[in-house]
Amino acid sequence: MVMDFNARLEELNRLKKQSRLIGAQATQAIQTQVALQTQVAYAGSDQAVQDWAYSEGHYIKPGDQPVAPVGQPGTPAIESIEPTPSPTPMQNWQVWWDLFFGDQQ
Repeated sequence: MVMDFNARLEELNRLKKQSRLIGAQATQAIQTQVALQTQVAYAGSDQAVQDWAYSEGHYIKPGDQPVAPVGQPGTPAIESIEPTPSPTPMQNWQVWWDLFFGDQQ
């Protein structure tokens, strides 16, 4: 009878430990669900669209004054490099003409 009682106490302790573990997992799952529901609610809101438009979409509202960043005072300006024009190919007759009748000095 004592051995049966000890076995039942061990089973009770094991089940309590398992219950606490499952309770913690359930609490964590509910917290995750609440966080995801909050994210879904925000993603469908007008505020989320407005935040995206300002930060990533680079949109402005009517009446906003867009600001373009400029360099620090005293730093050299960024020079824009203009591509060099490619020479236009001459036709064969123009090449021969220049060879025979071009500038002869």
